[in-house]
Amino acid sequence: MARGGHRRTASRPDYIQWALIAGAAIIIVVLVGFLTKHYWWHPHVNVGRFPVKGIDVSGHNRVNDWNAVVDDGFSFVFIKASEGASYTNPHFKRQYEGARKAGLKVGCYHFFRKNRDGVSQASHFIATVGHLNLDLPLVVDVEDWNNDRDIDKETTLQRLSDMINTLERQGFKVMIYTNGNGYKSYYLDNFIKHELWLSSFNQPEKIKHFGHRFQQYSHWGAVKGIEGDVDLNVFMGSQNDWEQWLKTAKR
Repeated sequence: MARGGHRRTASRPDYIQWALIAGAAIIIVVLVGFLTKHYWWHPHVNVGRFPVKGIDVSGHNRVNDWNAVVDDGFSFVFIKASEGASYTNPHFKRQYEGARKAGLKVGCYHFFRKNRDGVSQASHFIATVGHLNLDLPLVVDVEDWNNDRDIDKETTLQRLSDMINTLERQGFKVMIYTNGNGYKSYYLDNFIKHELWLSSFNQPEKIKHFGHRFQQYSHWGAVKGIEGDVDLNVFMGSQNDWEQWLKTAKR
């Protein structure tokens, strides 16, 4: 450093300027996250056309008051019962009993594991829910997300077919849950005769051509009586359609 020189430091206005920039950046990030969660990935549902609302829950959801869920305008719930050939939702019994007592129409779903044979998965699902009084079809959740990607499509379809056939031979009506990729890969050319519960973050009226019975349209719903985010669903029809469909929905 030259004699008499000194290190230049930022003036107070510089600090203020950078603090304002940093603060503005944080606000933008938070705002984008909020809009993405609650608007861009949370489509508007026309309650005049699709008035029957529902939720789906698993062991990750903490439901404190099922009556509050009903009071919040929800009519049905799909509860995760099982997964693969051995896993059972540890909160399933309590969730099922609470939902039924509150008056919700109740259905159950099984997360299909591509690395397990279909017959053993069907047996596990039946052992978990077969004795229960359900209002909605048994649902097989078929998707590649968080599943074994080393299993080829042919093997997956065979195991899935084995599971569905086993359930149907026992007298159960089966519905398939999947997303857009699963619709193309598994459902469209193989299980089109089965009713569909579709996961899609689009307005229901824009994708009615898929012919699905239910649509899961958000993973970030806020529902009274439940802590944290909840999956939101809608029945693809009117109140009268819902009441008529319920007469044929059970096994």
